Amino acid sequence: MGDVYARLAELGVAIPPVVPPVAAYVPAVQTGNHVYVSGQLPMVDGALPATGLVGADVSAERAKELARQSGINVLAAVEALVGLGRVVRVVKIVGFVASAPGFTGQPAVVNGASELFGEVFGDAGRHARSAVGVSSLPLNAPVEVEAILEIA
Repeated sequence: MGDVYARLAELGVAIPPVVPPVAAYVPAVQTGNHVYVSGQLPMVDGALPATGLVGADVSAERAKELARQSGINVLAAVEALVGLGRVVRVVKIVGFVASAPGFTGQPAVVNGASELFGEVFGDAGRHARSAVGVSSLPLNAPVEVEAILEIA
């Protein structure tokens, strides 16, 4: 996997501060050798860069970019809790896509996060996954990503 911090620098990905929870939960918890990351919205500097339903208000291409940002926020939660250098592998992610009626492109949207983890962690970033269409998400976010990671 190499040095994750060097890889992030190569990719031009800056890890932001962890996004504060919007309700009664914590961004991530460790139990044993796993970190469970709460659903992360695509927040940038404390705000959502886009809102609404994918396939109506937000294009699938834009939603994929937002899923990547949600993935970056997953990394921020891991960094804040245990440090990204301890990640052994990304085990599973679940991506939620606020979908307009008839929109069925959830897998392509969630690829924004999946591809990020592959770029950052290489083979250790390959993971099991679900991509789920939902009627709405907190704060009218178009996407949300949660994750389970194994750590050393």
